[in-house]
Amino acid sequence: MHPAPIRPGATLGLLGGGQLGRMFTLAARNLGFRVHALDPGHDCPAGQVADFEVRAHYNDLYAAQALARGVDVMTVEFENIPSATLEAVAELKPMHPSAFVLHTVQHRLREKRFLQGNGFPVTPFREVNTEGDLREAAQALGLPAVLKTASFGYDGKGQQKLGTDSDLAAAHAALGGQTGILEAWVPFELECSVICARGANGETKTWDVAENAHANHILDTTVFPARIPAEVAAEARQMAVDIAKALGVIGMLAVEFFLKEGGRLLVNELAPRPHNSGHATIDACITSQFEQQVRAVCGLPLGDTTLLRPAAMANLLGDLWPEHGEPAWERLLAYPDVKLHLYGKMEPRKGRKMGHLTVMGNSVEEALDKVVLARAALRG
Repeated sequence: MHPAPIRPGATLGLLGGGQLGRMFTLAARNLGFRVHALDPGHDCPAGQVADFEVRAHYNDLYAAQALARGVDVMTVEFENIPSATLEAVAELKPMHPSAFVLHTVQHRLREKRFLQGNGFPVTPFREVNTEGDLREAAQALGLPAVLKTASFGYDGKGQQKLGTDSDLAAAHAALGGQTGILEAWVPFELECSVICARGANGETKTWDVAENAHANHILDTTVFPARIPAEVAAEARQMAVDIAKALGVIGMLAVEFFLKEGGRLLVNELAPRPHNSGHATIDACITSQFEQQVRAVCGLPLGDTTLLRPAAMANLLGDLWPEHGEPAWERLLAYPDVKLHLYGKMEPRKGRKMGHLTVMGNSVEEALDKVVLARAALRG
């Protein structure tokens, strides 16, 4: 027996106030829900559009529980919330995804071991705690390889590529005493991802596979649908569903893959939330990933994920902002079919995600060309 659905008019609690929280809040308000958000920052993107904003650190159990008392269900916009906070909130209100899910994916070793233990294909890896561990791991896996911190890594943070001439002592020192993970270098044809939604009753929905291109370890562009064989796309979507079931996710799960030559998929990373590679779903799909998150955590039927037309998304980073002032948005908006989404961040910084663009076209190639040209117009 599943709990009764949480209907529009109720209040949703959100841990995290960044751009994912902002887009979740906008989707929730469209459906008639109220949103209370907690974030340590001032004037955070979600807080600008939420009904109520709490400014507190994520390890502030009192603030998190006070937020939870005033809402009907809790969710998150990113995974790196302290376990103690998640457990404290879950004592008061339903928490989706669960503390177990978030604890598993917060740490690369736990995540890899979970995937490996459940039979999902992953890159060969080794745990690294000492310089000796690193030398043994490098010998076992071979070089080149990638050394990562096990915790709190995203957008390439805490990662170093090691070659045969790398100074392993210096690479280990750069971990700063944290546990690391060495992953074998994977030659791949492309990177892709699948976003899966799973409700409390076990209902699942996936979107088309997204094809992703990165620059400086940050997602640069995504096209829907990925230009891969249909049977590979079907396998990726099914694997995302299977991982969501194995984890027991209620809410969203993004699964990032490497596609190797010959059509072999390897799971790279998991994110139990909406994902940068799914932003085009706002404009290009019947149901966006953010509306689906609202539906899933509230126990409502999941929406149709059909892609309306081929689409491309391009990130807008702080690098695009001139030294003084704003970009010339009218140049971009001279492209009449470009959809502009800005996140309300006041301080542009190099590598900081400030917004994104989406364009639809008759083909992914047409959409990608248009979105790249439109973004380039901001530079004049």
